[in-house]
Amino acid sequence: MTPDPTTPRDPAGRSLSEDSGPFTVRLATTEQDLLGAQRLRYRVFVEELGGDGPLVDHANRFERDEFDPVNDHLLLIDTRRDAGALDHVVGVYRLLPGDRAAAFGRFYCDTEYDLTRLRQSGRRLLELGRSCVDAGYRGGSAMFLLWNGLADYVLDRGIEVLFGVASFHGTDVEALKMPLAWLHHHHLAPEPLRVRVLAEHFQTMDLVPPEAIDRKAAMVAMPALIKAYLRLGGFVGEGAFIDRPFNTTDVCLLMDTTAMSEKHKGFYTRKHERA
Repeated sequence: MTPDPTTPRDPAGRSLSEDSGPFTVRLATTEQDLLGAQRLRYRVFVEELGGDGPLVDHANRFERDEFDPVNDHLLLIDTRRDAGALDHVVGVYRLLPGDRAAAFGRFYCDTEYDLTRLRQSGRRLLELGRSCVDAGYRGGSAMFLLWNGLADYVLDRGIEVLFGVASFHGTDVEALKMPLAWLHHHHLAPEPLRVRVLAEHFQTMDLVPPEAIDRKAAMVAMPALIKAYLRLGGFVGEGAFIDRPFNTTDVCLLMDTTAMSEKHKGFYTRKHERA
């Protein structure tokens, strides 16, 4: 059978699509897909969280920036929703492979972090960004399905290090001191991968002595996405970045796929072998 040319595939011809009931996980292939992703991002990052940016289109409700054309956009699509109304995209991950970033000239994270150590590592890199899920789909299988699609993407390309900014809502560091201190004292990246916030924007996360940290309070205030990465063996760079236009406090999450726990590595490998 001739492969469907609209289905995104890796160089070996394996499909990057995954179907689960009314949901499909695949890469964006059309302008309509990209606009659907940008419309979802607007609902979450602008309307819900109060963000903004120089290329945000408020009139048409699209959250976009100059990196969109060079990224792959991994989408969670609800096939029951109207694609014509750009309502079909209910989850998104933006993905920028290292070789493409080199050709473009930079990663998104370069505006916040010194990535010299990552570039000098010789590892295959993938930057993750703009991850969000429609409010009506949180708490269910949406993020799990997106992560399955991400696992395919990572394994098919031999990616070794995943990284990207993850955000706390708001810019009041005092209110975030417990979770930031917990990350600093318990999940700081190893030296070879320890990126650091640019000096002119550096906000220390060492805000509470280890013995004074309230672990329960730290976990309650920790965004679900960050906790999920920590469970997979992820860690964070040094320092936080205060992103006032987006009304967030950012940390850089990193994950070395070769150092993942055997439990999660086995899940990813079994999934890859079934593809």
